[in-house]
Amino acid sequence: MTLQGELARWSRGWRGPAAAAFIAFLAGLPGLLAVPPLDRDESRFAEATAQMLESRDFVVIRYQDQPRFKKPVGIHWLQAASVSLVSSPEARDIWAYRLPSLLGAMLAAGACAWGAAAFFGPEVGLLAGAMLATTFLLSTEAMIAKTDAVLAGTTTLAMAALARIYAAARDGPPAGRATPMVFWLAMAVAILVKGPVGPMVAALAIVAVAVADRRADWLRKLNGYWGLILVLVVVGPWAGAVTVATDGGFWSQALGGDLAPKLAGGQESHGAPPGYHALLAPLLLFPVTLLLPAALVTGWKRRAEPGVRFALAWLIPTWLVFEALPTKLVHYTLPAYGAVCWLAAAALVQPLGKRARISGAVLASLFGLLLAGGVFYLTSLYGHAADLAWAILAAALLAAAGLAGAYMILRKDSPLPAVAAALGLGLLGHAALVAGLAPRLDPLWLSRRTEAAMARAQLLPRQGIADAPVTVAGYAEPSLVFALGTETELGGPDDAAQAIAEHRPAVVEARQDPAFRQALKAAHATALEVAEVKGLDYSDGHKMTLRIYTAPDNAPPPPGAQP
Repeated sequence: MTLQGELARWSRGWRGPAAAAFIAFLAGLPGLLAVPPLDRDESRFAEATAQMLESRDFVVIRYQDQPRFKKPVGIHWLQAASVSLVSSPEARDIWAYRLPSLLGAMLAAGACAWGAAAFFGPEVGLLAGAMLATTFLLSTEAMIAKTDAVLAGTTTLAMAALARIYAAARDGPPAGRATPMVFWLAMAVAILVKGPVGPMVAALAIVAVAVADRRADWLRKLNGYWGLILVLVVVGPWAGAVTVATDGGFWSQALGGDLAPKLAGGQESHGAPPGYHALLAPLLLFPVTLLLPAALVTGWKRRAEPGVRFALAWLIPTWLVFEALPTKLVHYTLPAYGAVCWLAAAALVQPLGKRARISGAVLASLFGLLLAGGVFYLTSLYGHAADLAWAILAAALLAAAGLAGAYMILRKDSPLPAVAAALGLGLLGHAALVAGLAPRLDPLWLSRRTEAAMARAQLLPRQGIADAPVTVAGYAEPSLVFALGTETELGGPDDAAQAIAEHRPAVVEARQDPAFRQALKAAHATALEVAEVKGLDYSDGHKMTLRIYTAPDNAPPPPGAQP
């Protein structure tokens, strides 16, 4: 059977969204299982969820003894459910905390296919979902235990439901009686996950479509009265509980301490000028980069078509808002990526123009080679000779995704084989990078190696031998707190010396070591160095040397010693 025939077979009915979701599963799973806990956001989210399970307080979010009032509780509830089902908070299995992100990416891809099919047919819908699934950004967010993949999933589902209601009013397929409730439920979960972002995307799209059409009668099908009640039922109980529990402190800190600074300036050194997201889009959308020029042409020439008009209304206002914000992070525009993939897939319905083919080929080749060069650069900085095989494989696949797609789109009459080759090779290249090469770059995984060294020395409190808490001086990354446990004490040299005097383990960064030894003398204590771990704190770029200490009478027996 031809590729076109296979596409038609796998896109029928529920198969199209299911196939797109499965591609997202394949794209995100390798990194989910292989990559150690990341600093700083992922480990903060995971540690806060672990503490939620340990304390059984599912209303107030805390990181160690500090309240964490930046985001709503939704992602922590999802992670807590995932950990409770497949692991435990004591095990500190980061993959269990990442499962909601993988499911969010799968939901985004499936919803993208479902929504696009209403306008362009099931084959184009499947292509749009597969494109979104394999984008570099979504497949990366799928393996990170934080809000963004889940936000992308819920927002894309809401936009797909909204699109189906709009399509039904424009002689498209019937929307179905449950479609409005799908929209409102997706909005409610999006609010619980990341506050106003999901509703903002939907509201901007509704306004843009209404202005373009000069009519908005189709919005009556949204059943807004019952929809808002559903949102209140889902969001209201937690909103009320957290208001009471924190005496309103959650809202003042979330709005005044997190949201307002992002609107006023570049928060936490994440400022960038307008155009930042557009500049990075060919990289983060790779390998869909091959069709970006065609998507732009489709958006302009076919803007009167209902499906293209809706995609533009989804994409442009949201993108402009994030470009205008002073604070910029690469994942901010992810909720709009589904619209880009709609336009890219819709471009395949008609023959691609010569300029779109050539410019797409140039972009895909350039960014494929750029990613391959980045792989070798990372390996040269943090890898060893033994890692070269994985580096060559990842770089070759990523380069091939761009180059093969470029060659085939220029040589073949149909662009479909070129797209299939680019998506398949891009997915494999991403897997080789995140599951094969990245975990082997030891200097980047300082917390993981420290945890392993302490486990060999039987100094991890969860092993039931060493007393808790471990005191850490000079290194405060959340990944180490997640690894060592909630009670981990982040202090100074005096605190580390006190830990040794109390027969507890201590981890001391080399720059704090002289002061630590002075404090030991003052406390009349002696410490035994068990291990030394060198690496990089990639959050701030500083080289680190962590020394693991214990009291002499707590030292592990030498290898081979009789018990």
